[in-house]
Amino acid sequence: MNRKKKVVSTLKKKAKKANAKLAPHSNKPRYISKAEREKMALEADVIQKEESNQQAGKAQEEQVSAE
Repeated sequence: MNRKKKVVSTLKKKAKKANAKLAPHSNKPRYISKAEREKMALEADVIQKEESNQQAGKAQEEQVSAE
């Protein structure tokens, strides 16, 4: 290869690698640590309990108003 072609190809390779690093191309989900998963599960449980308590309170109010 002549010198000019070699320099151009080298610069193109570097540019291609730089663009590849910038562009997110993976469909893989972000890693969530075990501690974060447990924390999210606890938060979901708390929210679920609150919703069930609210629904139970509404049901009691309906029964009282029906009587």
